[in-house]
Amino acid sequence: MEYEVLKDIEILFCLALVTVVLFRKLMFPSIIGFLVTGILAGPHALAVIKNSHDVEKMAEIGVVLLLFTIGIELSLKELVRIKHLLLWGGGLQVGVTILAVLAAGPLFGYQVREAAFFGFLVALSSTAIVIKLLIDSGQADSPHGRMAMGILIFQDLCIVPMVLFTPILAGSSGGVEGLLAVLAKATMVVLAAHYGARFLVPWIFSQVVKTRSRELFILSIIVIGLGTAWITSLAGLSLALGAFIAGLAISESDYSHQALSDIIPFREAFMSLFFISVGMLLDPAILLKYPLEIGVLVAAIIIIKTLVTTGAAMTLGVPMRIAIITALCLAQIGEFSFVLSQVGIKAGLLTQELYQIFLAASIATMSLTPLCIKFSPPLADYVVGLLPHNWTKGKGVLARHEKPIDLNDHMIIVGYGVNGKNLARVLNKMHVPYVVIETNPYTVKKELKKGHHIIFGDASKAEILNHALIEKARGMVVAISDAAASRSIASLARQLNPAIHIIVRTRYILEVEPLYKLGVNEVVPEEFETSVEILSRVLRNYLVPHDDIEQCITEIRSDGYEMLRTMSRRHSHAVGISGYLSGAELATFRVQKGSILEGQSLSHGTIRNRSGATVMVIKRGEEMVPNPDPMWDLKADDILLLLGAPEQLIAAGKLFLPINEKP
Repeated sequence: MEYEVLKDIEILFCLALVTVVLFRKLMFPSIIGFLVTGILAGPHALAVIKNSHDVEKMAEIGVVLLLFTIGIELSLKELVRIKHLLLWGGGLQVGVTILAVLAAGPLFGYQVREAAFFGFLVALSSTAIVIKLLIDSGQADSPHGRMAMGILIFQDLCIVPMVLFTPILAGSSGGVEGLLAVLAKATMVVLAAHYGARFLVPWIFSQVVKTRSRELFILSIIVIGLGTAWITSLAGLSLALGAFIAGLAISESDYSHQALSDIIPFREAFMSLFFISVGMLLDPAILLKYPLEIGVLVAAIIIIKTLVTTGAAMTLGVPMRIAIITALCLAQIGEFSFVLSQVGIKAGLLTQELYQIFLAASIATMSLTPLCIKFSPPLADYVVGLLPHNWTKGKGVLARHEKPIDLNDHMIIVGYGVNGKNLARVLNKMHVPYVVIETNPYTVKKELKKGHHIIFGDASKAEILNHALIEKARGMVVAISDAAASRSIASLARQLNPAIHIIVRTRYILEVEPLYKLGVNEVVPEEFETSVEILSRVLRNYLVPHDDIEQCITEIRSDGYEMLRTMSRRHSHAVGISGYLSGAELATFRVQKGSILEGQSLSHGTIRNRSGATVMVIKRGEEMVPNPDPMWDLKADDILLLLGAPEQLIAAGKLFLPINEKP
């Protein structure tokens, strides 16, 4: 039939719509739905698709586009920035996994070359599944999220040499001479791509952009990507290698972001066909024929990859808790293993029956990934709790760089990301003592050289908090992107210092109440603060007066944070005066030179009469005076602590400004 391919693709996509929606409701990633769609539609199950060969050809285009987009996304500058994590973490994970499988292969009767190829297959993890799950759960910026992404990037880079070496393992490339020939061809292609990225690609894009035609720009991207892939295939290399090199060439141009956004819709469509075609290759009968073997293989893959990745991460000096969570995120087989397995079948390294067993085990590990990520924090906490702290804290060169800390009444900052750095910079400017706790060994090493107070370690461990002198600290700010770790840290900090003031930054409002239950004093949800910032910018764009904007923001914050304060009082670890001050807030103001309050006595009642706020404390220099005498004369630079409703504090704040600066 003339339109048989079109009919088959339409059937597959219709079936995928139903399957993926169902699996998403069950909290499984879309890729699992595509794989199951292929299993159902394939020749071994419902057999609704008669000619799977044409679908496989479309899927090959999906693989080419996937490597093309990965090449565009990989900035060489970014790779250099994370070179330690990428080369050491990824290199150890991939290398040791291959060696572990290579050592185990002969025990099960496989030849060395076959065992080495099995190591290639097992070493790779699923970039598509892991990154999607980490982003959806808000863990992409967490320590384990960043480490997992660094290792995944290295694995994606490894697929190219693995594809090149597979025929050599099979002995079908002429031995050493064949290897040298392949390397020579690859070197020539890489050099051509390098000079093309510097001269040819920018010139092509500059000419296309001048036409102001989006259609022509998309067409030029496809021509560069598929054209480079075709040329590399003519040189005896793979289509995927050419597509990846073309992506790297475009990534160095000024138009890489636009190129990526234009090509992603095509990639998603073809990639869904790729996973469907993989599912079509699986014969469900293999599950009944070898259930025990497949179960053992699934367990072996997860255990080996978890142990190896944990060891690789800890070799970098990362605490065991983060290493275990990272390892469980990467404990599945990757989509590129399917691509590599096809190369192995053609090279004779994989029989059809063994391929079916591997395919079934791979799909099972992918399906278990959401559960591995979900239960990785409690499992990591349990394992770490069984072992001595010296074994789990993370090691390396950092211990001898850390200086003894001698602080009092200081602030502890957990996490040295954007929020932590900004807070540390301001505290340093204000001469407020602080110490940072960070799990990235390279960040710690760099900041220690600058003379900053920073500790390497996991703040959820009592030894680390004690090292930060938590018993002497006035407050703690938890500024990390790991909800489970934030809860553990807050709970432990409250136990070690019942009087400490704990502020936690969290991503979503839903995470607020569990933190208050643990005794956190203040929770700042990014979701809420982002909405406030968006509101202020929208109103400024419409030229709404500054006072009106501030009033709107005050009302929103008052309503929103009153809800949060209600949670705080409901779950407060101790009953204090704050429990009786519903709707009231405390704020500090500095008497500025030239303000109406300068030189005025409290007995005049200006603050009380014109704002309604009450003066609780006055600080002058190092002198702190609670409940000050009405005859107290205010001077410039006096700091007053006021009590009042939000609108009263806004009115009071205007009294502290110089007369010529009042709004």
